[in-house]
Amino acid sequence: MEVFRTRKREPMNSLSVFTHSEIMEMENLIKHAGQQSLSQEFFQDLATSFSCTPIRAGKPDITWEQVQSWFQNKQKELQANCNSSPTALELFVDLSDSNVSSNATENSQKPKGTWITELHELAFEARSAKDDAWYDVASFLSYRVVNSGELEVRVRYSGFGREDDEWVNVTRAVRERSIPLEASECHKVKVGDLVLSFQEREHQAVYCDAHVVDIQRGLHDVTGCKCIFVVRFDHDNTEEEIQLGRLCIRPAQNTSAVTNTQQHDLFRNKDMRFSFLY
Repeated sequence: MEVFRTRKREPMNSLSVFTHSEIMEMENLIKHAGQQSLSQEFFQDLATSFSCTPIRAGKPDITWEQVQSWFQNKQKELQANCNSSPTALELFVDLSDSNVSSNATENSQKPKGTWITELHELAFEARSAKDDAWYDVASFLSYRVVNSGELEVRVRYSGFGREDDEWVNVTRAVRERSIPLEASECHKVKVGDLVLSFQEREHQAVYCDAHVVDIQRGLHDVTGCKCIFVVRFDHDNTEEEIQLGRLCIRPAQNTSAVTNTQQHDLFRNKDMRFSFLY
């Protein structure tokens, strides 16, 4: 009997090495860099920047070799996706009303074509059935309709190989990527909010769904936000005190995200279809 299931990957790529916000920053940088060669100085500067953040106090510094390895692996991953997926995977999606906030207001009159463009620009995360943790999606490989009539997609997780590809339910286990916050944005986190929170386990560090149960507001200083957030993890009901750098908010709590109303109108229209472009 398997007591603990863990996703194996090289230590250099471990989720315990880089935080969610650091990964998102590097992904933004690699979009601009493309396939061009990056210098050792670039990797050293980025490693120093990460190591000096308050969330890394008391933890080992990030090395430039770790940063370089992440960029090299990501460039190979992007190139492989381009070679193996010359066309977009098109999916018909119909989300149930249960996924739409009852407080959503009918205040948007954007053309549906605009919404599809926005969806193409989104990044996604998927929840693994193996450990209840959410991982960034590198690509959607295929799709199928199961006996229940529900749609599933096969995902390749960012930073993982094909041996960790997994079929996940589109409605329950795929969503727009969660958003890390800057120190000045801590006011966006409220008691009761659903957040994606960093959790260290015996063999790995993962991001899991949690709800904020208490907030101890603190004065900010030159090192950043001093607030303490008490979260209760959904999968095991354990509570933990964390800092802002260890949580991400859901896009519905951020004004830049596509609204629930837009998603509802788009997904409920079975004549509309969109492509996951990776």
